[in-house]
Amino acid sequence: MAKVIMIQGTMSNSGKSFLAAALCRIFRQDGYKAAPFKSQNMALNSFITREGLEMGRAQVMQAEAAGIEPSVDMNPILLKPTSHTGSQVIVGGEIRGQMSAADYFKYKKKLIPDIMAAYERLAGKHDIIVVEGAGSPAEINLKENDIVNMGLADMLDAPVLLAGDIDRGGVFASLYGTVKLLDPAEQKRIKGLVINKFRGDVDILKPGLHMIEDLTHIPVVGVVPMLSVDLDDEDSLSDHLHVKEKSGEGLDVAVIRLPHISNFTDFTPFERLENVCLRYADKAALLQNSQRPDLILIPGSKNTMKDLLWLRENGMEAAILKANRDHHIPVVGVCGGFQMLGKSLSDPEGVEAGGQMAGMGLLDMETVFKGEKTRSRIQGKVLQSAGLFQKLEGHGVSGYEIHMGISRPGKDAFPMIRLDDGRIDAMGDRASNVWGTYLHGIFDDPDFLKDFLEPMMVKKHLSYQDNGLSLQAYKEIQYDKLAEGVRQALDMETIYRILEMDGKKREE
Repeated sequence: MAKVIMIQGTMSNSGKSFLAAALCRIFRQDGYKAAPFKSQNMALNSFITREGLEMGRAQVMQAEAAGIEPSVDMNPILLKPTSHTGSQVIVGGEIRGQMSAADYFKYKKKLIPDIMAAYERLAGKHDIIVVEGAGSPAEINLKENDIVNMGLADMLDAPVLLAGDIDRGGVFASLYGTVKLLDPAEQKRIKGLVINKFRGDVDILKPGLHMIEDLTHIPVVGVVPMLSVDLDDEDSLSDHLHVKEKSGEGLDVAVIRLPHISNFTDFTPFERLENVCLRYADKAALLQNSQRPDLILIPGSKNTMKDLLWLRENGMEAAILKANRDHHIPVVGVCGGFQMLGKSLSDPEGVEAGGQMAGMGLLDMETVFKGEKTRSRIQGKVLQSAGLFQKLEGHGVSGYEIHMGISRPGKDAFPMIRLDDGRIDAMGDRASNVWGTYLHGIFDDPDFLKDFLEPMMVKKHLSYQDNGLSLQAYKEIQYDKLAEGVRQALDMETIYRILEMDGKKREE
């Protein structure tokens, strides 16, 4: 059976996901078979496994760091918020239902058998399981039915490393307060403290390290610096999503910052290119006059109709339409953004808010929401395109679908991508440089991305430049960089001692 170690944090976005990924990579480098695990994830960024099951992207990233295929067992429960008080509940990769926060709080302990079965399957195939907690273990109003922090640590008999984010300030107070709000038995589970995201001279920090050790009787096992690594984030706290004005001289690409934005990682390949400035926009002014972009991207949404209404009410829809029709700015939608581009959206089964509403009218297409979710890994080919996107014709494409609803073209929309299973995945408009697709990950292919962007860059007298690496090769470099920085910062001898394992590299 596998050994286990758990990363908990004093708050959300304290760096738990990256620390877990780093440990997965370090253990792999040291010759061990490691796997990530998070019993319950709340995020709108999700992924479809080869089996067609849905899981959170944080554990996908950690699985990549460990060098293994992502499995839904790594994230048995995924909550996808649909409002401030409700979520779609996904268990074992499939929808279990829609629940309010209050209903889920009462229900979640019934999911313990699902959690334990998933964990035991992983533990039976790996040497080390790196478990990530969620939020903070000191949320005293949630402790009674906890299945993701100390409650899970107890179920797994897992030692815990508690991480605090010094970049936000107050790290010693948050570490001390978290420890002291825990029960004595829970405090004993914490075998080490980690100061995360540190900038500066560690020697200046040392008096504080000694004091927190004296106060908590728990050793500090590392001070991890603020590392410059480019890895996928999973939620709305991501640094990638900061709204900003137009900047730089490159191709200006504006992603609409929807309230329920999902799978924004579709656009991270743009951030790795020279001469491309990717930004997020949530106001009409950020798409007009001197802020007018060269390309508008509308991302996925967990609540497409509500987010389209938001675009309409705050003037962004009008700004997008004006940019396209008056200034010929290309517009591309992915998943929910694709659905918004059509003439109408209807929800007869109440999958979202129910009812019917007009779409943006940029594509001759109608979307009807259905209760069954489409989840699949797919491949296909671009049949035809037009205008600035003619170079895409003949390209092979691959990625995954996660959506509710079926979109049907009218006579003026042309089918753009045919999947290997015969379905039409994308549609375009011949005259307006508008198209949309359900395919997440379509821009991960560097050849596709080049032929997508280069005609727009030529118009601005820009040259297309990338780093010459495949996405996978680029990620491998980032995971190694992350592991190197964390290995140097953590006392790995103590980590292996906590695991009761030999830290020496084994023979392959």
